[in-house]
Amino acid sequence: MYENVLLPYDGSDGAAEVLHHASEIAHWADATITVLYVADTARDSVTVVEGQTVDVLERQGKDILEEAAKTLDTLGNTYKTDVVQGNPAPTIVDYAERYDQDIVVMPTHGRDGVSRYLLGSVSEKVVRLSSVPVLTVRMQPDEQLTFPYENVLVPTDGSTAATHAAESLVELAAALDATVHVLSVVDDTVGEADVRSTASETESEQVTTDAVEAVVSTANACGVANTVRHIEYGSPVEEILESVESHEIDAVGMGTTGKRGTDRILLGSVAEKTVRSAPVPVMTIADSN
Repeated sequence: MYENVLLPYDGSDGAAEVLHHASEIAHWADATITVLYVADTARDSVTVVEGQTVDVLERQGKDILEEAAKTLDTLGNTYKTDVVQGNPAPTIVDYAERYDQDIVVMPTHGRDGVSRYLLGSVSEKVVRLSSVPVLTVRMQPDEQLTFPYENVLVPTDGSTAATHAAESLVELAAALDATVHVLSVVDDTVGEADVRSTASETESEQVTTDAVEAVVSTANACGVANTVRHIEYGSPVEEILESVESHEIDAVGMGTTGKRGTDRILLGSVAEKTVRSAPVPVMTIADSN
């Protein structure tokens, strides 16, 4: 399923755990890992050492990748390393597309606050920009990552983006022999209860049911042995997080619209908010339509 796995790597807290997780995925898929360090050109990094001009960040990157390579040698992976210069998020996205990477694996730290909604982390910017699937892994103290995934949650609203993502996600679940939990949420947080008509509520419920059944049908066609339907009422992000907790979900997979505009940077999407807060890996797959 995956031949090339891209792992942007900076040696920061949580990165080592994600390195091991990417290693497990690559072993399973018999894939090559490319470990990439981006020397941020926005930072002043050039200096002179013993009369020679040296880029400190590039040198630091090479040292960090040497340590990552030692780990991958121990784990028995096939891998490459590369140091490039640029603005981290768009550079990672461009690299993944240019070198035909099948998936990007990145850590995210799950900090909250207005600054993250407005600016985002590098991982969230990659999610926003990438046409290549992105697996973000939020690391917290004492967390253990599970692979192969046994329970995969696929939220859907019936949109083109959700349908496109579901096709790829159920293929992965079938290959892993995982149970697919299909979740659709009737968002009853929009508007006032006394102005919502019974007709509109019934219509929303039907759309939600149809969305779930469409993914279940796709999963069955892909050979997924076990599917579980979930229809909930409330805030989509809150219900996704509740499902992760209640059903021992190992990974969440969902679609993004592929928009690159200011609206998503300022407001965020359900996918980005899930990336920011889910305690398990989240795979986002962009719909370029």
